[in-house]
Amino acid sequence: QLQLVESGGGLVQPGGSLRLSCVGSGRTFQYEAIGWFRQVPGKGREAVACVGTDDATYYEDIAKGRFTISRDNAVTTTYLQMNSLKPEDTGVYYCAPVCTVIAVRSWGQGTQVTVSS
Repeated sequence: QLQLVESGGGLVQPGGSLRLSCVGSGRTFQYEAIGWFRQVPGKGREAVACVGTDDATYYEDIAKGRFTISRDNAVTTTYLQMNSLKPEDTGVYYCAPVCTVIAVRSWGQGTQVTVSS
């Protein structure tokens, strides 16, 4: 079973950038679509972006034009480059080997992103 670990979160000012990493262990990484999700205060978990096994990408409206998802199968890592961050992007970010919230079987520890001046 593919295990994923998120990292790269932190405190950033509004308008700043962060790059999140999602490192996979297991031989199936290259055969799995990988999605990024988040839980912001007061809301349930929501999808952010997803990258397929063919590098096709999909973004939710909250991410379009600001976030970029990518993958590097050689190092079994998926990235989420986040630019023009806003305070409402504050939350815990997770990755999973699926593209929809309902399909996630279990959540990792996530990585905290805080956007504040």
